[in-house]
Amino acid sequence: MKAVRLHGPKDLRVEELPEPGPPTKGHVTIRVSAAGICGSDLHTYLDGRIGATVNEAPLVLGHEFAGVIESIAYGDDVRARDLAPGTRVAVDPAQPCGSCEPCLRGHPNLCARLRFCGLFPDDGCFRERIVMPAHCCHPLPANLDAESGALLEPLGVALHALELAKSSRGDTAVIVGAGPIGLLILQAARHAGVDPVYVIEHLPWRLRLAEELGGIPVDASEGGQLQRISVATAGRGVDVAFEAAWADESVQLAVELTRPGGRLVLVGIPREDTLTLKHSAARRKGLTVLFSRRMKHTYPRAIQLVEQGTINVKALISHRFPLAEAPQAFALNSEYRDQVVKVMIQF
Repeated sequence: MKAVRLHGPKDLRVEELPEPGPPTKGHVTIRVSAAGICGSDLHTYLDGRIGATVNEAPLVLGHEFAGVIESIAYGDDVRARDLAPGTRVAVDPAQPCGSCEPCLRGHPNLCARLRFCGLFPDDGCFRERIVMPAHCCHPLPANLDAESGALLEPLGVALHALELAKSSRGDTAVIVGAGPIGLLILQAARHAGVDPVYVIEHLPWRLRLAEELGGIPVDASEGGQLQRISVATAGRGVDVAFEAAWADESVQLAVELTRPGGRLVLVGIPREDTLTLKHSAARRKGLTVLFSRRMKHTYPRAIQLVEQGTINVKALISHRFPLAEAPQAFALNSEYRDQVVKVMIQF
């Protein structure tokens, strides 16, 4: 089967790999239909690592995907009884152990033994077939296509960030970064009644999309974003800030934009694996700072929101590439060329 493997920073190759073996008990073989390139994939592509996780061998990237079940080995998993060959599914790439303390406390996203598609040493979804636990598979309604199914994963990340912030009707918010996650947080926040939602971004095409989706655009390339939002909020600041960029100087900006007693949710991943902010600014405001890691229990709600048309995930897709052109797709995405927002790999 064809697969795309990363051999080193920016060294992405389309290769022929052996077909996966038959699924073991409680697992399914999935023929991948569509997969999105995530910002975390770009981290690994650019640096051969993400955070403290270093690729020590060639790795198949990718974790946002949907496909069709080709075969299934039934086990004790109740959900497996709802699956059969031919079922179209969105796939949660996280495989928590289910028995460590975080899992037992209801936080599988914090699992101490988490396995995750496309995170070394586990190969990801940029290949024609993959074997996954049946409990990771969520059947897609007839009116959701594979691309929408693949985008349920980043939507889940956005929903989890909103839940951490405890945002609700009457809150005001700012989102720093209008990439796919920021744009999904925007839609989810607007649905929850958060208004206004300011969106800070320096790429003009992403800023236009944020405005189309209901955000108030603030052009970072012009500077003065702190002053503009301060004037708009009569010097108060916003109730909650979401940092959804690359977590560099954007974190300090988010601190300065948040009102005393407000909340700051850090969703972006810093390239250098460090966090820098002015301590006194956050301390004197008494901010609650929350670190967001992936999601938990969001797929059923995400499916419902997209199926009902409440959240438009496909508005994010700007480019489509076949699997054989994945190296070109990654290069374009990492260089932010051609008004890129979300790149989808089609199989």
